[in-house]
Parts: sequence; C-alpha cells; structure tokens
Amino acid sequence: MDSARSLLPTAIALADAARRAVAGFFRAGSDLAENKSLTGYDPVTEADRAAERAMRDVLSRMRPQDGVEGEEYGALPGRSGITWYLDPIDGTRAFLAGLPSWTTLIGAVAGGRAILGVIDQPWLEERYIGLNDQDRCAYLLSRGQRTDLAACSSRPLSRAILSTTDPFILRPHERSAFEQVRTQARITRYGLDAYAYARLAAGTIDMVIESGLQSYDVAALIPVVEGAGGLVTDWRGEPARLGGQIIAAGGRAILEEALIPLRAAADG
Repeated sequence: MDSARSLLPTAIALADAARRAVAGFFRAGSDLAENKSLTGYDPVTEADRAAERAMRDVLSRMRPQDGVEGEEYGALPGRSGITWYLDPIDGTRAFLAGLPSWTTLIGAVAGGRAILGVIDQPWLEERYIGLNDQDRCAYLLSRGQRTDLAACSSRPLSRAILSTTDPFILRPHERSAFEQVRTQARITRYGLDAYAYARLAAGTIDMVIESGLQSYDVAALIPVVEGAGGLVTDWRGEPARLGGQIIAAGGRAILEEALIPLRAAADG
C-alpha cells in the first residue's frame, strides 16, 4: 500500500492545478453562483467546477488506478486501495464574498483512514500539509518558507478560541449543546470553514465544532490536525468518521471538557 509520503507529489500537483484553475475567478466580479440544493441554498460556481476538473485531470495522468470522490463530479471507483477526496472550494460563500477564508481540500484515504491532507489557501499563499500514517507530521508552506505545525495542547476551555462555520447549520439539539461549549470559551469565531482547522493545526485556534459534514469536507482535515498533534473525534469522542459530527481540538483536556455537553447531542 502506498504511504502518505509517496502520495505527496501527487497531492502537491493537485493543489497547484486547483490554484491555476481558480486564479482568474476570485475577486474578479464575474463568477455567478448557481444553487445546487433543492431545499435550501448551496452555491456552486464555475471556479468550483474548473478546479475539480483540473484536479481530476492530474489524477487521470499521475494516479489513474486510484479512486476519486469529489464534491462537484461525484465518485469514480479505483482499484489501488487509495481514494482521493476533493473539495475544490470549501467555503464557496466566502469565495463569493471576496473573503480569503475559502480553501481547496485534498485528502487521500487508504483502508478507510485519512493518511494525507492538504488545506490550500491560494490568495494568502498558505498550504497546510499533514501526513498521518507511519510518517506523522504537519507543516505550512508559505512564500517559500516551511514552518512545522504544532496544535496548542495546554489551554483549558475557559481560555480557548473556538470556531464553527455557522451555528444556524446545527440542528436545534446540536445548537443547544454547542452553546454550552461556546459560553465557556473565551473567544468564538464564525465563518472560517476549513480554514479554522488549518489554524488549529498552527496553534492559533484551540477547537472547531461542526456537524453535517461530508466525506470530502473531512478527509483533508484529519491528517493536518492529527499530524500537528491535535485530535479529531466525533461528538462521542470516538475516532472521527468521514463526515457527520466532528470536533477537532488542540489537546486531550480541552476535548474532554467540550465532550461533556456534546455527547448528549451525538448521533446514534
């Protein structure tokens, strides 16, 4: 089976391809969104589609035997045991608003385990990379510099910086549990999408709590956070699945504090 390190050149090529595809769209004032949801509002733009097409083209050349699961173009089965999970623009609402908190997510999964993740923010020139198999590490590539990442493990919840993308996405019983955590935290920030997990790995955010995530939302996040020494679980404290209810934390003590109210709202 391929190691995370052996897959890294492909992951870098995917991130580079997505950057090139999106470059002409962000803050260009010309990328109108369509609604792909039948019951609410879930925007998709040509930038989303162009970036995913570019990444799939890279995989067809570099790793044609691998599976692909993408937000915009669905699943393509593979035969190698490796599946790539692609979210070309995580945070399309932020993208449309011209805010540089959207990211491209690239995750490689083997045997149901996320072993390699990339969280890429082209506008800020920040690329967060995590390896999570026998090679466990995480680092930031930015403007020609490499910085090793270390999630903060010592702050209690009373001194923590907490994030969630939007509390109104949570179901009522989930929102009630989240509020119990929020009222204990020192600072809460909203609207960061996957960028919050990148900053958790960098040690500037202590905890992210979310629900309703899809596989392509999660696969890239786990290796980056865990590679930096953080923890990612479901709301019961069990190993995180590829989707659903997720909590990421910089350390064990703060995770256990937050899980006290969250367990009551955990999915069965």
